[in-house]
Amino acid sequence: MTTRASALALTPLLLFLALFFGAGLYFSAQGEPMGFYQLRAPVAILPALALAVWIAHRRGLKALEVMLQGMGDPNIVLMCLIYLLAGAFAYVSSAVGAVDAVVALGLGALSPALVLPGLFVLACFISLAIGSSMGTVAAAAPIALGVADAAGMDRALVVGAVIGGAMFGDNLSIISDTTIAATRTQGAQMRDKFRENFRIAVPAALATLALLLFLGDPAPVETASAASPWLVLPYLAVLALAVAGMDVLLVLSFGVVMAGVFGFAFGDGYDGVSYVGDIWMGFESMVEILLLSLLIGGLGALMKAAGGLDWMAQAISRFARGHRGRRTGEFSIAALSATTDAFTANNTVAILISGSVARDIAARHGISARRSASLLDVFACVVQGVLPYGAQILLASSLAAVSPLALAGKIHYCWILAVVAVGFILWPQRSQALPAAAPGTRAE
Repeated sequence: MTTRASALALTPLLLFLALFFGAGLYFSAQGEPMGFYQLRAPVAILPALALAVWIAHRRGLKALEVMLQGMGDPNIVLMCLIYLLAGAFAYVSSAVGAVDAVVALGLGALSPALVLPGLFVLACFISLAIGSSMGTVAAAAPIALGVADAAGMDRALVVGAVIGGAMFGDNLSIISDTTIAATRTQGAQMRDKFRENFRIAVPAALATLALLLFLGDPAPVETASAASPWLVLPYLAVLALAVAGMDVLLVLSFGVVMAGVFGFAFGDGYDGVSYVGDIWMGFESMVEILLLSLLIGGLGALMKAAGGLDWMAQAISRFARGHRGRRTGEFSIAALSATTDAFTANNTVAILISGSVARDIAARHGISARRSASLLDVFACVVQGVLPYGAQILLASSLAAVSPLALAGKIHYCWILAVVAVGFILWPQRSQALPAAAPGTRAE
């Protein structure tokens, strides 16, 4: 059954954002220090979900079936499993003293001003090697939190540096799912897209490094001298396995087991009862983000089935057809990618959904396939990295116990990447590579 495109189908997400952020801003203005925790996101999304079900039902869709399929999407289920295992690993490793050991051995001798840039570079390296922002956040955030607490630094600032580094590799790595999706939908070569992306991502990363060096806290990192150096091994193993390309679920599972084993051997009175209790506490810490991810999956499926994303793509495509010029086409592709990601909260899905429209815009405006693929990936990355209800921020905010909105403002790399990318579009070009081929045609 073909569903007509409809702007009304997008209103449920707007309702959710109005309720969640409106309540958070209201309570914060009233002086409540935890203003964004007064109305929890999984509760705030329920009226939006009800509205989406009603709209889908009015359009003749099997609304509950569509919602359940969205909630059971393999990508959503995978994220939920990552949340649970990341929570367990973070909680167990902290309980056995692994975080203290990492801080004492790895960062105690490091210049305090270099701690923040160092964490960003570490996250960039891991994400570039594994091509996964979620895997990078899960592996590196617990270390960053240990450093933040030991140095008395702002947790949001430290974890924001890790998320920024994670999004660097997610966008640039040749094995990232977003890179694969962008090149396939635009008909670009992987190496060409990498070179195009490199010109945007590297200047943004260098600018971020300079900013983090300026923002770094000069206070020395206080270390726990009693921590056993052997407790560092679970973290080192997790990082090594992640860089080696092992599946993130296996990496985190191995990390949970290894942290427990080393806790038994070198922890102070750590036993099996404490171990299983800490695993459960780690699971419990992820309940809110897990529920929200499931409900967002259902909401996104309903909005897509009711024609909301089709309407948005058609509106941007009509604007692009009505205006000529390279910059118009590139800004249209950027807007398409960014807006689709905001409504799907998944950069890979956003690229796949908007890919065919972006390719058509590129062909009409003489934009090369590699440039179109690069812009698709970059702007999906920008929005995904700062989206308060996106998987990366939700995972990090749950681990750090900070507001998703507060964390979004601290992810400097993504904000700088957006500025650099816009400048990249505005910068005059002497020549343009071969344009992207429209479906069924060849580029001359």
